[in-house]
Amino acid sequence: MKNRLLSFIILLSLIFYGIVGYHFLTGWHPMVMMFIGIIIGVLINLAVYGLLNLLVKGSHKIPLKYITAICSGIIGFIILKIFGFGWPTLFYSAVVALGILFCISLYLFQRKKTFLSTLFFGLMLIGVGYILFVLATPGSDPFDKEVPMAFLEEGDFPPSEVLFENPAAIGSFKVKTFTYGSGTDEQRKEFATGVTYTTNSVNGKWLIPDWKDKKKKWRERYWGFGAENFPLNGRVYMPEGEGPFPLTLIVHGNHSMIDYSDDGYGYLGNLLASRGIIAVSVDENFLNAHWSGDFMGKEMPARAWLLLKHLEQWNNWNSEIDHELAGKIDMDNIMLVGHSRGGEAVSIAAAYNKLPYFPDEAKEKFNFNYNIKSVVALAPTDYRYNRQIILKDINFLSIQGSYDSDEVSFWGMRPYRRMQFTDSITSFKSGVYIHHANHGQFNSTWGNADFGAPSKWLLNLDPLLEEEQQQETAKVFISAFAEATLKNKQEYNVIFKNVAVAKQWLPIEHYLTHFESSDLQTIADFEEDLNITTASDSTTLQATDLALWKEQILPTRDKKSQENSGVILGWDYENSKSSAKKGVYEVTLSTAATSLFAAKSSLQITLGAGNHEWLAINLTEEEIEKKKDDEEREVPQLDFTIQLTDKLGQTVAIKVSDVKGIPKPLKTRFTKFKFLDKEMIGDDWEIQLQTYHFPLHIFTTKNGKFNMEQLKSLKFIFDQTDYGVVVVDEIGVSGL
Repeated sequence: MKNRLLSFIILLSLIFYGIVGYHFLTGWHPMVMMFIGIIIGVLINLAVYGLLNLLVKGSHKIPLKYITAICSGIIGFIILKIFGFGWPTLFYSAVVALGILFCISLYLFQRKKTFLSTLFFGLMLIGVGYILFVLATPGSDPFDKEVPMAFLEEGDFPPSEVLFENPAAIGSFKVKTFTYGSGTDEQRKEFATGVTYTTNSVNGKWLIPDWKDKKKKWRERYWGFGAENFPLNGRVYMPEGEGPFPLTLIVHGNHSMIDYSDDGYGYLGNLLASRGIIAVSVDENFLNAHWSGDFMGKEMPARAWLLLKHLEQWNNWNSEIDHELAGKIDMDNIMLVGHSRGGEAVSIAAAYNKLPYFPDEAKEKFNFNYNIKSVVALAPTDYRYNRQIILKDINFLSIQGSYDSDEVSFWGMRPYRRMQFTDSITSFKSGVYIHHANHGQFNSTWGNADFGAPSKWLLNLDPLLEEEQQQETAKVFISAFAEATLKNKQEYNVIFKNVAVAKQWLPIEHYLTHFESSDLQTIADFEEDLNITTASDSTTLQATDLALWKEQILPTRDKKSQENSGVILGWDYENSKSSAKKGVYEVTLSTAATSLFAAKSSLQITLGAGNHEWLAINLTEEEIEKKKDDEEREVPQLDFTIQLTDKLGQTVAIKVSDVKGIPKPLKTRFTKFKFLDKEMIGDDWEIQLQTYHFPLHIFTTKNGKFNMEQLKSLKFIFDQTDYGVVVVDEIGVSGL
């Protein structure tokens, strides 16, 4: 009996070793890796025993077996924390401590069944059972009642104006699938003997200097090639017909390199091909993570460059008179789609496309200059490459899920805001934020857990959209974007201006959309200086009777920067001595700004809900103490009035909700434990805005005497709720 406690503790550590081994991806079967993990645990215990036997030889005050159990357990659990369990240290330590206490209670219970030993064992059994139950269940949604699951108003785009079919509907083209590649792939038959067309390898050594040491050794041992001969492997979804067809390349992001990612976009490839667009899922798995090391973003130039080399290959096939694909590709209409790190890579590729040299090493000459019309960044990164990419004169779409545990903020809005329109060609950019969508389900092979085990056991999966639903949203938005930008079907633009027009094709969910066309004329974007009373072109800004007025750089949920400034406006009539006066934010227009309204057809404002708790910053200590005794105030359903005034004093006004409502903050719970969210993710929400388009004819029909050509000012009058906070990012006018 006296050795059972030691056996239990050692067994506990071996179980942990086995768990880590099972989920340690090397290409071998998980059961083999679990066995190896347990063997490593046994060897570590034996090594500790042998070492301690030498150190304490001759001393019998403490039996060696006890010292061995304690030291090997400590060392083992530290090793497991470093290499296997990505859990926060406090939580991991608590679980290990609970496991050890359970072993002690079991030992005491078996040794002598007393009331205290039975109670101790029972409590530990309940504790262990609770932890195992929570880790095994999918979780729950604590915020499901706060924001009703329903589409907001259709507003100014009634169904009668929807003059297009469901962009996610299968088209009229039959789809042919095949692969191309090196023909010599040692790991994947589809890129070896299964290829339809053989491609030459490319030398990417200048693009990825970090291909060295153990990363180089073990990758080359697995794949059979190095950076000097990267393969051009692709999985093709081809519409049958004469063509020429627009071309879309789809590239995955970072994942285990031996859990291949390129087969996860068939749902997009088949759809686009059926609608007359060639889709290619590009294989870049050899650049992905491996136990020998992750390039940590230093591979981003190679990810981007390989896409351009694939375009070069397709251009060659299209130009070869005797090739089966000759003349079938419309190289004037190209779209790049990237997911995760691939979402950053497509922006880099679009920037590299116009350059004569690789900017990080001029020994690598570029000669691409393909007509890349459109870029789609799906749950992208925007911080892996050490250069900030600024795209120009291209169509851009980024899509993000609110429950993305891998990329917890909408990084795709940073390149969106940096993008510049400088020529006369009509282009647009858009962002779509999908509540309850995660990172992995945009790829059908990655699954619903954005972390690998054991970390994935902490994730709260219950609130997530089903994989089919999430992929349906991607199909609707990406296909609509392709129709609009590759086929010039601009009627699809409306989906990105007011998603309610697509409600019959999308899961019932909250979608926040941004849309900006190349003809937008900005009146105020709060980026120009530190003076909160001025905008560009002599336009002035003024607030009256507001509890909160400030401009600031908007943060992400983990306190990083959205690289975007906005104005924060708050009102609180419940804590005001006079509730008769309503807060007003007024934009007094310059002559140049007034002329823009006469020439354009739509007022465009980007805004969203702020946190009403920010209002407490201006309360006195006495008011704060009083509020502690009050019930917590509900999150308000925001709305306010927009009023236009001309130079003769004539006014017209509408409410924001006349176009579409302002959703409450979309809160999230990424993990099963609230305290872990704060440590692993950040806040339970972050500022997420959307674009509102107010057709000017809606205003002018309300007052026949109002003269838009003599417009003097526009006001936000906060008269619809007693308290609230809004964040405004941009005010402008457009013709679309």
